[in-house]
Amino acid sequence: MPNIGPAAGRTTAEAKQRLKQCGEAGLFRHAVAEEFGGLGDDFNSLCNDHELLGKQTRDPGLVLAANAHIWGAIFPLLRFGSDKQKSSLLPGLVSGELIGGHAITEPQAGSDTQAMQACAVATADGFELNGCKRYITNTPIADLLVVYAKYEGVISAFLVRHDDPGVTFSDGPTVQGCATATMGDIILSDCRIPADRLLGKAGMGSIMIHLALELERAFIFSGIAGVMQWQLDEAISFARTRQVKGAPLSDCQAISHRIAEMKLRLETVRLWVGKCADHCDRKKRIAVESAATKWYASEAFLSSSLDTVQIFGTRGLEGEHAMLVQDAMAGRLFSGSTEIQKNIIASMLGMGS
Repeated sequence: MPNIGPAAGRTTAEAKQRLKQCGEAGLFRHAVAEEFGGLGDDFNSLCNDHELLGKQTRDPGLVLAANAHIWGAIFPLLRFGSDKQKSSLLPGLVSGELIGGHAITEPQAGSDTQAMQACAVATADGFELNGCKRYITNTPIADLLVVYAKYEGVISAFLVRHDDPGVTFSDGPTVQGCATATMGDIILSDCRIPADRLLGKAGMGSIMIHLALELERAFIFSGIAGVMQWQLDEAISFARTRQVKGAPLSDCQAISHRIAEMKLRLETVRLWVGKCADHCDRKKRIAVESAATKWYASEAFLSSSLDTVQIFGTRGLEGEHAMLVQDAMAGRLFSGSTEIQKNIIASMLGMGS
């Protein structure tokens, strides 16, 4: 994969350009059939490239944006799209010429998707959508979003383009964590789309959401593992070269133990992500595995980010190390909070109401 370095800034234009670079580097081609511009390979290959991206860029925001594009737009089309939808949209999404994502969250509906208020009604030649979506990754730069709305009382998925009449893709509130991932709001005001923009069958939206989030939760952290590897390398280098009372900082057991814990967390994240990849390559669902990966890896990333700052001391409050603490805090929230992952696992084990 060609080198994609750290972000120079946090502009919308740069965010779009960096996602296009990911496409040019082939990051979106994994686990996609060759007929649509993919490599036809496996999920483990995807994880390898994603980890390299994380290590090269140290940019969890870019990792988040790339995964929203893959699992929010490419995967639902690949799994549920018609032949016409696949042939017309997948090549552009896979190459990075088109930027996509999915719109689930609303001002009053996050993980509780049944509280969704966006709605669709049938028209003579298609559908009319109304509602508001919030905190949607890639919205300001997206060409196409998979928008979830209730149709006849159940959730369905619709393909909405940025230039459709009655839709506005706008910048959303400024957030600190993963700030290089552009987020925004979608306003649907009598947005009319043709009938062939329904993705899959009516009423299949809930299963699409669950499947997309299972994959997103797991494979975001293949990229984050790359960031954690960079943190570990930086901490080791600093501890070996920083002198305290004539001896390297690495001689201090408190420091060496922190670094050992960082290594253990990193390898455990890799094991969980790898388990998810192996399951996906065998066409198995990963509801519990992805929730466990998201729960453990997000907490591990935060702990290692804090350890890095502690090892560097005041220097750790400068630049990338301090920013990664904010990014790691966001990691506990996106794609379902830590508490939601615990609920999923407990539910799959027959616990709870």
